[in-house]
Amino acid sequence: MDDLEGKVAVVTGAASGIGRALADRWATEGMKVVLADVEEGPLDAARDELDARGADVLAVPTDVSDPAQVEALAAVTLEHFGGVHLVCNNAGVGGGGLIWEAGLEEWDWVLGVNLLGVVHGIKAFVPHLVAQDQGHVVNTASIAGFAYGPMMGPYNASKAAVVAISETLKAELALQGSKVGVSVLCPGWVNTRIHESDRNRPGGPVADDELTAGRQMLGEILKGGKQPDEVAHLVSAAVHEGTTHIFTGDEWIGLARNRFETVLAELPKDGS
Repeated sequence: MDDLEGKVAVVTGAASGIGRALADRWATEGMKVVLADVEEGPLDAARDELDARGADVLAVPTDVSDPAQVEALAAVTLEHFGGVHLVCNNAGVGGGGLIWEAGLEEWDWVLGVNLLGVVHGIKAFVPHLVAQDQGHVVNTASIAGFAYGPMMGPYNASKAAVVAISETLKAELALQGSKVGVSVLCPGWVNTRIHESDRNRPGGPVADDELTAGRQMLGEILKGGKQPDEVAHLVSAAVHEGTTHIFTGDEWIGLARNRFETVLAELPKDGS
């Protein structure tokens, strides 16, 4: 997409972190912005801040794990702004622990937000983009979609699936000759509050000293990561240029490359 001025962007997980930075970026580029998030207080604050800057903005409380709420988000967007052009399926949560110890409720929560949230966004918005033969979809995955660290089974699985879905969506649109673009964001460490995402977990945070210590350690690591506005700048460039995979640094590209090289090195040399 070239000129974004006056077009409509939808961002899920828009009340904080990368989503908040994306909303700021699209508003700066002259877009009308729909903010969606499950946290209503921070969502309202984000709307008020953008409104004070003169942005044309709408806030819609949305739990992306609920398909009916995402369909309602699409309906409200079309009713209020009359169209949609850029969809950022960005809402995400962290979750982990040993795979054989993580409860099914943990899997349901993480996959419900990180994976099905993207699926619901695609189903609700992509038909409109295809019908107008214009637009772009940005799905937020993670470097964890390519390289899988321990103690992050549910998260790794969700992000690997988002990469797969994004690449598949791009191929399917191409088969139809559609001009709709697709990008998948695969960030490394970013200074966000994802380590505190269980504040929105149904039933609240898991009371486990080891998991709590791990979250605190992750929080310190994230503080040294990229700032969300830096990531939003990279996403903007990808949307304008039609780039599929968005990495947030050479070190993360190297990590993905190492993973592929490790797999290839384990294959039989004779092709059998």
